Amino acid sequence: MNKREFLKTSALGALGVMLAPSLLRAFPARSRLRTAHIGVGNMGAEDLKAISSHASVDVVALCDVDARNLSAAHKLHPGARVFSDYRVMLKEMGNEIDAVVVSTPDHTHAPAALAAMQLNKSVYCQKPLTHYVSEAREMKKVAAEKGLVTQMGIQVHSFYDYKLATLLIQSGIIGKVHTVYAWSPKNHGYDGPRPVGEDPIPEYLDWNLWAGTSPKPAYKEGFYHPGVWRKLMDYGCGTLGDMGVHIFDTPYNALRLDVPRTITNECRPTNGFGFPEHNTVTYEFPGTEYTTRSLKWVWYDGPGTPPKHEDLMLPGMDAQAERTNTKAKSVGTGKVSLDPMVAGDNELPEQGAMFVGRKGRLLLPHFMQLPRKIVRGKYVDISEEIEKVSQAHGLGTPIRNYDTEGPKHYHQFVDACLGKGECSAPFEYASRLTETILLGTIAGRFPGETLHWDAKTARFREEKANQYLSGEYRKF
Repeated sequence: MNKREFLKTSALGALGVMLAPSLLRAFPARSRLRTAHIGVGNMGAEDLKAISSHASVDVVALCDVDARNLSAAHKLHPGARVFSDYRVMLKEMGNEIDAVVVSTPDHTHAPAALAAMQLNKSVYCQKPLTHYVSEAREMKKVAAEKGLVTQMGIQVHSFYDYKLATLLIQSGIIGKVHTVYAWSPKNHGYDGPRPVGEDPIPEYLDWNLWAGTSPKPAYKEGFYHPGVWRKLMDYGCGTLGDMGVHIFDTPYNALRLDVPRTITNECRPTNGFGFPEHNTVTYEFPGTEYTTRSLKWVWYDGPGTPPKHEDLMLPGMDAQAERTNTKAKSVGTGKVSLDPMVAGDNELPEQGAMFVGRKGRLLLPHFMQLPRKIVRGKYVDISEEIEKVSQAHGLGTPIRNYDTEGPKHYHQFVDACLGKGECSAPFEYASRLTETILLGTIAGRFPGETLHWDAKTARFREEKANQYLSGEYRKF
């Protein structure tokens, strides 16, 4: 079942003869925003909290396939109507909803978001934007055609340090960039066997709706939901689709990259079920005004990453410290110094990115730390450059409080829906970033082989890889 057939038989088809003329275009500017939330457990609960913290938001609908999540959310928003099926919600409340927040597992992002977008609803969708490349391109297309306000859930995109790093790179602080390294030791891969057998489906869970348009597996307690779905090819996008989106975002945005020309993933042979637990993905991008003629990008994930490499050596770093990769600095401990020249600078952050340019390197820890410049093996004081770009662009001073910083990205979406400003991670941008991420996961099915991507035709030169650009939608 393709996307057009799915939409025709779901919310859009059900509402076809009921649409009022006003719903055939994006809603006009208004003083309050009525939101519906699809997926309200775990990250969905955080999204609901952040969106509803805006003074101009009215939460009118809540949807989740897990009755426990739905009950907890409804206690916080007792005036909202509750649903287990987003198609029913959109059918019954199409005239009462202005914007939809999609916070489901990855495989449901596009089906739910596209159903809402076809009804001219603005959409905030969690990362990665989609499960398939074809879906990312479709969501970009529909958003543009309908003029919808859209935002992908990469909240650190709106944090001070990432905006600062973007401006510093674009100011030429290390010259034109020729290589980017990015890494996360998190493991959202699965090298184990497929689960055997079947467990009783809990009464609180609608298993058919959880699977949605993807294949419906035999239910196994604690495995798919709320367990390891992110690690499985039919439902998630691996570590690349989780931490990769966050850590890719700033270098990708700062360098104004498009999608890559080639992709190679060094990983274990594919098992057709789970993503590899360790990936080294090398991309080659066409150049931009901020890069050399072409750009090399290397991503590492899995325990123990990144490996020893001269481009990742820090001043004073010895071999043992380099491979230890301390976890103390970049995990939101609340003890991060604002001084970029603090003790421990000879240890790589647990997660982060390194820009390598013609005039030095710029290290960007993840997260809530200032970027640090390295030239010829020594740290360089860039306080004047930071002050200059901060004043020129009104960045203010760094804030090290996630509780106050976190909602900014969400509130930006609400304000844009109300006609006050624009979103910084709309689907036009998010679709390209997501496509880049997904090309890396596809390359993992062909370990060690270089895949060649044609951005214009949206196809690989290697025909065998094209089957993974989209998938059949299950009727449910």
